[in-house]
Amino acid sequence: MSWIKTIPYEEAKGKLKQLYKRVKGPDNNVDNIMMVHSLRPHSMEGHMHIYKYVLHHNGNTFPKWYLETIGVYVSMLNDCSYCVEHHYQGMRRLVNDEERSVAVRKALEARKPEASFDGKELALLKYAEKLTLAPATIKASDLDILREAGADDGEILEVNQVTSYFCYANRTVLGLGVNTEGDIIGLSPNENDEPDNWNHA
Repeated sequence: MSWIKTIPYEEAKGKLKQLYKRVKGPDNNVDNIMMVHSLRPHSMEGHMHIYKYVLHHNGNTFPKWYLETIGVYVSMLNDCSYCVEHHYQGMRRLVNDEERSVAVRKALEARKPEASFDGKELALLKYAEKLTLAPATIKASDLDILREAGADDGEILEVNQVTSYFCYANRTVLGLGVNTEGDIIGLSPNENDEPDNWNHA
């Protein structure tokens, strides 16, 4: 499950048990990316807050499938198969078009998002790529390109935060050897209108 000790749901007590109850899915399943925080429950709580608020909040203006696509692309760029598989399944479920989902995945794997996207969506995916691989090279002119493609500053912020979150999540997973053993792939907290509802379904 990971290279460090974790506390399973059945053995959790106190604050950790409370948090597990908030993030669990079917059959008391807790995703390994959350369980890896079990020795420091406060960091799990912080992780879940930023994940829920950045990716699954009703204040977002982009459709969730597109934000999941950004997460998949960032995770591919970071070679984080754990997050790729989890969030590709989430994206696939939301797109609800198998042919489109497969085409998007192939385009992202080839690092050619232009094969499946254009306009504002493409420009923001390229921004996410640059922010992931070479963040110190981003200049104000990069944001001008996004505006010229039709993105407003709130949308730029939204994509910036999703990209930044996935870089954090990828490094959590890769740095601690988290794998998908025992996970139910593709679950997410779907109650966007309830920011404090973290249950996975």
